[in-house]
Amino acid sequence: MNFPRRTFLIGSAASLAAQSSAQIPTAVIGTGNRGSYLLSGVMDQSNAKVAAVCDIKPDRLDKAATAAAKHNPQTYTDWRKIIDRKDIEAVFVATPPHLHAQMAVAALQSGKHVYCEKPIGVTAAQVRDVVKAARSTKRVFTAGQQMRSYKQLNEAIRKIREGAIGDVLMVKAQRHATADIAHDGTSGDWYFDVSKSGGYLIEQSVHNLDLCNWVIGAHPSKASGFGGIQMYKNDPPGRTIFDCSLLNFDYTNGVKMSFTQNVYHPRTLPSGGQYVYVYGSKGAVDLITTTMMHPLSRDAKPVALAEKAEESRHAHITAFYDAITKGSPSPADITIGATAALTAILGHEAMVKQTVVSWKDLGVDVG
Repeated sequence: MNFPRRTFLIGSAASLAAQSSAQIPTAVIGTGNRGSYLLSGVMDQSNAKVAAVCDIKPDRLDKAATAAAKHNPQTYTDWRKIIDRKDIEAVFVATPPHLHAQMAVAALQSGKHVYCEKPIGVTAAQVRDVVKAARSTKRVFTAGQQMRSYKQLNEAIRKIREGAIGDVLMVKAQRHATADIAHDGTSGDWYFDVSKSGGYLIEQSVHNLDLCNWVIGAHPSKASGFGGIQMYKNDPPGRTIFDCSLLNFDYTNGVKMSFTQNVYHPRTLPSGGQYVYVYGSKGAVDLITTTMMHPLSRDAKPVALAEKAEESRHAHITAFYDAITKGSPSPADITIGATAALTAILGHEAMVKQTVVSWKDLGVDVG
């Protein structure tokens, strides 16, 4: 039967609208601090339904089930049962980092869309596995590098790309905290084991390093540096993660970057705990705090590269579902997620080996 073109187009549009308005059955694996936040973000999406929650700790699982009670999710302690469910279309992975890759790969291979918390792996081999799985499917993959969804940062970096500070020459960045994470806290049973968390550099600074990669517009070609346990020696007992890092990165486009991290930065010390200073041939910008551009000219006054924006609390999660329902690009696709994780892993390897480590030594093709 032949239909008029107008009738066909109206029918197609109606079909797409129906798909977009349908609630996507979603599961959240890992319902600790971060997982609970992601769960609240899924609950805020009109086109998502929490079909299942999973955690090995009963108190966390009960809390998650209560938070999502209006969606009546099933509860699991075995994440593999979620992968086996054919009706679940999207999975959020928010477990300790050493489990991210295994779960993300299984979900992708089962045909599910995946939002994987950062880092997507704590070793180069894990990252390689996720890259292979993500690129072998047409399903959406989004890494939890949520800075990529900040409107103010997007605008500031767009201006930098347009030459607002001239050629980007170097970056100086730091992520300092006022104290170690709580030794008896809910993450204390895995965080201090570097094989499970990756340490502060890989588990936390992956955000900061991703921002540096973003503004530089490349990934590092090599890294060198030193790290160690300066204050919290064998505290808690058996600790294998560093409490400080001092790193230098050389980028494929020639830009240089210096990065430091520690967990004993007094609150009253000037400059604050975190910053990303981007130096260009025309001036520098304080990217992570104010997005103010400071010209090199002696008489010029600082100007805002981007005005302060009203940032949506769950913009990154909304973008994930938009990528599924509307075909929008993922704000932090597999290339971005893998590059961020590998940058942190590169720095960690340089500290552990106390030598210059090259990107090619990691053996992962990020494209």
